[in-house]
Amino acid sequence: MALLERVGTLLRANLNDIIDRAEEPEKMVKQVILDMENQLMQVKTQVAISIADLHLLERRSAENTQKRDEWMRKAELAVAKHQDDLARAAIERALENKKLADSFVEQIEDQKQQAESLKTALHKLEGKLAEARAKSELLLAKHRRARGAGKAATAHNAINDNAASSAWDRMNQKVNRADAISQARTELLGDNVDDRFAQLEKHDEIERLLASLKSQKELPS
Repeated sequence: MALLERVGTLLRANLNDIIDRAEEPEKMVKQVILDMENQLMQVKTQVAISIADLHLLERRSAENTQKRDEWMRKAELAVAKHQDDLARAAIERALENKKLADSFVEQIEDQKQQAESLKTALHKLEGKLAEARAKSELLLAKHRRARGAGKAATAHNAINDNAASSAWDRMNQKVNRADAISQARTELLGDNVDDRFAQLEKHDEIERLLASLKSQKELPS
């Protein structure tokens, strides 16, 4: 029956999976619990109806059995009074009541099975509902912590990536600046040394030429 199929679906529901897949876990869990409560009320109602139907069938079966017995007693009375036709009519009525009583017995067995199935479903659903109520807050809290940790890790990685990138940029800028300064200093120093050597060479050349002139004129140094 459709009711038991719906109950079976709820019993197979896994809260962990529901919470993990749901975009809004709290709403989804509340909805699942609400569905369980609604189905529980329907199952309770159906169990009560099923048990009432069972009692009715049992009563009808007992009534037909009783009528069968009564018609058999009337048939015996008719036989005792040598009224065979009346006895035959009573026996015919007894057989009809026996047939009805037997059909009710079959229905009673089917009704008992249905009632037991509903009772079993009711007990399982009560247990599942109690479990869902007990675990829902814990599971939701766990999910919120996991989701928060994931967001924190993502933000942390993003911050670390940005920080590393910024630090690298700053370091690269410092290295480039230091290299530029060093190159400038080298160039400045190189220019200064060249000038100084050029001055020395110029001075030496002047002195050499002066000495040479003096030597040619034999002037005292």
